[in-house]
Amino acid sequence: MARFTLPRDIYYGRGCLDELKNLKGKTAVVVIGGGSMKRFGFLDKVVTNLEEAGLKVHLFENVEPDPSVETVMKGAQMMREVNPDWIVAMGGGSPIDAAKAMWVFYEYPDTSFEDIIQPFSFPTLRTKAKFLAIPSTSGTATEVTAFSVITDYAKGVKYPLADFNITPDIALVDPDLAETMPPKLVAHTGMDALTHAIEAYVSTVSTCFTDPLALKAISMVREYLVDSFNGDKNAREQMHYAQCLAGMAFSNALLGIVHSMAHKTGAAFSTGHIPHGCANAIYLPYVIQYNAAYAPKKYAEIADSLNLGGSTEQEKIQNLCKMIDEFNVKLGIPKTLKEFGINEEEFLQKLPTIAELAVGDACTGSNPRPITPKQMEELLKCTYYGTKVDIQ
Repeated sequence: MARFTLPRDIYYGRGCLDELKNLKGKTAVVVIGGGSMKRFGFLDKVVTNLEEAGLKVHLFENVEPDPSVETVMKGAQMMREVNPDWIVAMGGGSPIDAAKAMWVFYEYPDTSFEDIIQPFSFPTLRTKAKFLAIPSTSGTATEVTAFSVITDYAKGVKYPLADFNITPDIALVDPDLAETMPPKLVAHTGMDALTHAIEAYVSTVSTCFTDPLALKAISMVREYLVDSFNGDKNAREQMHYAQCLAGMAFSNALLGIVHSMAHKTGAAFSTGHIPHGCANAIYLPYVIQYNAAYAPKKYAEIADSLNLGGSTEQEKIQNLCKMIDEFNVKLGIPKTLKEFGINEEEFLQKLPTIAELAVGDACTGSNPRPITPKQMEELLKCTYYGTKVDIQ
């Protein structure tokens, strides 16, 4: 038996924030990030709409990029003080992911962070509150997924939390919010969406329910991402929908080792944080090369759906990797970790630990090709130096 889970309602299109006026409840906590939603007037609109619906509104602000365990616990404590029956999270992946984790500790104060690291180990939610998500970026799709990524900075490790319990009840996918993204964020989130869709399509647990969503998302990203990066409003809107489709796919089909590697390298180096979507974009072509022999038909089907040409599966896979490389060039994304600026000595020193952590990541289990820590070391070296992937 398989399972396919989405939010109860997904509202999409310009102006769908007005749907907040129809929410039924008494108290809402609105969780946001560093202030862009306030600067552009979206926070005021959300608060006004919620108040018009008769809810008392409390704000939890300044969730940092790559939210920490400490932020999650602070938010949960605040929720226990005001007892919301709605948690409304708005912004990029960080505030929505943080709010999902806060939700758990609000309803279950005695639960520890270690208790929920194991995938699909969450307690039953909705005993106190329901959850509504409003994305402002076009990549993470956390508004429709069963995932949250929280960082333990003391350990330098990102933890992908996974449980269908944290799939939001309602998602408002309003492209007006996405128009506020700067070009670099458009690039990184767009490549995150592409990675979600490709990894979902080749996942060992992909299904006839997830495959059409993944292929459509891949097609839309190819058509609209570069134009969105260059400021086209229609393309920006279509990318907001494409990333949501990709999220529906990967929330149910899961992901692969591109994400395992990104999770374990993003906060690992003193030379600077690697944005999640940027890391995915760098790793994706290398991982496709690594996986190719184990999922040639699926990768070839992606290439065929994009009319990339090629007479053999191998040629089609090469053309797919070439397309991704060309995207990265157009979007200003480096080809290697070395080019990104990661110090070589530090990279090599931390490589065995990072490789072991990546193999143990929750996303590794659904990757089409198994991988050992030693193979992961070799693959990560390829992404650092830009060498051809030839790992037995």
